Amino acid sequence: MDTQSPPKLALQGADVLTPQGWLSDATVLIDEGRFVAVDQTPKPSGYIGLDVSGLRLVPGIVDIHGDAFERKICPRPGVTQPLPMAMVENDRALLAAGITTFFYSITDSFEPGLRSRATARSIVEYVYGEVGKSLLADSRIHIRHEQANTAHFEELCDWLQTGQVNLLSLNDHLPPSLDDDSLHRYTKGMRQRIKVSDDEVRAIVRAAMDQREAGLQQLEDLVMLAHQVEVPVASHDDETAEDVATSRRRQVAIAEFPASIDLAAQSRAYGAAVLMGAPNLVRGGSHVGYMGVTDAVEAQVLDCLCSDYHYPSLFYAPFKLVALGLMELAQAWKLVSEYPARAAGLGDCKGAIAPGYAADALLLRPETQFHDGISAVYIGGREVARYG
Repeated sequence: MDTQSPPKLALQGADVLTPQGWLSDATVLIDEGRFVAVDQTPKPSGYIGLDVSGLRLVPGIVDIHGDAFERKICPRPGVTQPLPMAMVENDRALLAAGITTFFYSITDSFEPGLRSRATARSIVEYVYGEVGKSLLADSRIHIRHEQANTAHFEELCDWLQTGQVNLLSLNDHLPPSLDDDSLHRYTKGMRQRIKVSDDEVRAIVRAAMDQREAGLQQLEDLVMLAHQVEVPVASHDDETAEDVATSRRRQVAIAEFPASIDLAAQSRAYGAAVLMGAPNLVRGGSHVGYMGVTDAVEAQVLDCLCSDYHYPSLFYAPFKLVALGLMELAQAWKLVSEYPARAAGLGDCKGAIAPGYAADALLLRPETQFHDGISAVYIGGREVARYG
């Protein structure tokens, strides 16, 4: 990204979505990459005026859990593309879907290949290295740590201590046993990432199961360290009241994909933000049989949406909530901007068009529902993409 200071801009004439609601025919002033004023006064001198009449200006999308980049790296099982090419392709896909702040949700697993520590290390080094400066989206790291991955524990701690991990989620995707029924779903998922035989899957899972208890102690140590360095911690797929109780003890800030409305309500009761996937809403339900987003909205137990495995769904989700009569757009958009920013510890600088906030925003053509209605994308006060 261009390191020169962005210009002083005055976006004039759009209907602007502010934290308080829509402001018609507004003037939005941007200086040094931040919003400095949002009102209906004329443009002051010293600003470059841009007439954006007839468009809507909304906060850029903050995606705190997205792993569709895996398909850029590994488009077919066992087939990998050069990481720099995959990262640039993914970055442009984010902009096209209106995602301006993105947490690369990297599975830090015991598996070889795509979800290995080696791959995680490569992505972390890319994002925070010199080449990562070419990424246009504000790119951050969300480590989805598998409990049974005990290798290179000190490296993971170092990433937390040096600010290279911005969100830590706690995962245990091991099947309950090695019997054929338990292994079937896990094997199916693994074969979407790497080429493995049944015997190889059993060997990988058996070795991971042997590390489960040791991994639990490491997990507790990671949670303590994350709190010390003020990195938010997320639970993942809480399925029982005992899971939620454990998350509460760990002071989890985000409950990712709780299985039921009751568990989501329990998570919110102790202060966690409930995060669900936008594809769940777009498809009409969870692909693994958990609660649906529409049910969660109706029960008032949903706080945030994420792209999960499909970026464009996150843009479309607020419009679908409107179409279903569940929310007005001003409120629905907070599920993809203000609320996830707040959950990830960025509530004072991301997710809103308000003075002092990062000037990350989307210009939308009116009556749009899909991401092809994006006219322009601004990140840090700079226009990084224009469409149509």
